[in-house]
Amino acid sequence: MDRRPLVLGLVVVSVVVGGWWTTRAEPAPPPLIEVTAGPAALEAITVHVAGAVVNPGVVTVPVGSRVVDAVSAAGGLTRDSRTDVVNLAAPVRDGDHIVIPLTGEGAALEDGRVRINTADAADLETLPGVGPVLADRIVAHRDANGPFTEAEDLLDVPGIGEAKLASLRDSLVVP
Repeated sequence: MDRRPLVLGLVVVSVVVGGWWTTRAEPAPPPLIEVTAGPAALEAITVHVAGAVVNPGVVTVPVGSRVVDAVSAAGGLTRDSRTDVVNLAAPVRDGDHIVIPLTGEGAALEDGRVRINTADAADLETLPGVGPVLADRIVAHRDANGPFTEAEDLLDVPGIGEAKLASLRDSLVVP
């Protein structure tokens, strides 16, 4: 049998496939995705400083600042400030409200409520359902994280859940 037609057919098919291969359109390159930087990181934060400071009000301090930096930005402490109940080394966060109490302005009020940000452990133990362990946890949390800005911040303290917070809410003064 003659193989020439078979070989000729293979050559023709090869030429046609080769021609198609070299002349076919290149697939479109994948679309370029433009990557842009996200919102710029905060370089400064805004904090409200109140109480026994020279210029109470809203101040701007660099990110990573401490309570002492915010107090300095508010003009510093007054002579009648009570710093023994405020952790001046605590970090501040954007939107914090820092209250520096006056001398003679204790954490306990006449109506039995307690200022959560100036109370020491003994003051906190006067609250319903708060013993020495929980009082120490509240003070430690405040020292580590800065002042409480709302009552719900107490939910971050180990041992305080929704029910405990509900029982404490009317006994607390939170800025």
